[in-house]
Amino acid sequence: MDPIIQTIKLYLTQYGLKVIGAVLILLIGRYIASILSKIVKGILSKANVDKTLISFVQNLTYFGLLIFVIIAALTQLGVQTATLVAIVGAAGLAIGLALQGSLANFAAGLILIIFKPFHVGDLIEAGGMLGIVEEIQIFVTILNTLDNRRVFMPNSKITSDNIINYSRIEKRRVDLVFSVSYHDDIKKAKESLEKVLNADSRVLKDPEPTIAVVKLGESGVDLVCRPWVKPDDYWGVYFDTLEKGKLALEAGGATIPFFQSDVHIYQEKTGSIL
Repeated sequence: MDPIIQTIKLYLTQYGLKVIGAVLILLIGRYIASILSKIVKGILSKANVDKTLISFVQNLTYFGLLIFVIIAALTQLGVQTATLVAIVGAAGLAIGLALQGSLANFAAGLILIIFKPFHVGDLIEAGGMLGIVEEIQIFVTILNTLDNRRVFMPNSKITSDNIINYSRIEKRRVDLVFSVSYHDDIKKAKESLEKVLNADSRVLKDPEPTIAVVKLGESGVDLVCRPWVKPDDYWGVYFDTLEKGKLALEAGGATIPFFQSDVHIYQEKTGSIL
């Protein structure tokens, strides 16, 4: 019995203080990591940083400090941490290679959150999709399309292409083209379109709408009609002007031509030699 007690005393003498020190390092280090992460959160909140980025940076700060605390505790116990760090580094490299697509989305998500090319609620066109931003996450951005579809788009796809933000502008131009026959009175046709625009209160007075001949087409004369509107009124003015413009042209005596081609057949007289 005495040898066992002596062995226990020996181990307690050799490792007891180290174990106590390691436990204290873990407890105190965890507390300090929690305090520092909250301080980082407070600083970012005062700087009006995006909430998603605040949460991410806070967690990253906490777990990053916690890793150093664990390494310090293992060092206190006498564990050779150099090998452990090498193993963790190699594992991190392997995971990074396996998840390089996700890491690209992660990096793109940070870019979107930091530089803010759009906000939640903005109407954007990106990655071949048009929709209203519902949520900006670290890996994906959620869009609600105009026909009520929810799209989860990888952030790397958004940042790798052009981003068109329709909500960041105060005015949008509606581009419409109306065709009339070559025999119609162009001035009268333009006046008919002007009356349609003047009757619509959503059409802005400044800048003034543009109504002009844009092309002498194969079947008729093309008139461009370009009113300026607020972004929220774009589609309403687009559809209404398209319909009312056609009706106004017809009421004014204009003819909207169909695409047509004139085919001329020439018969060549041939003679025979006997």
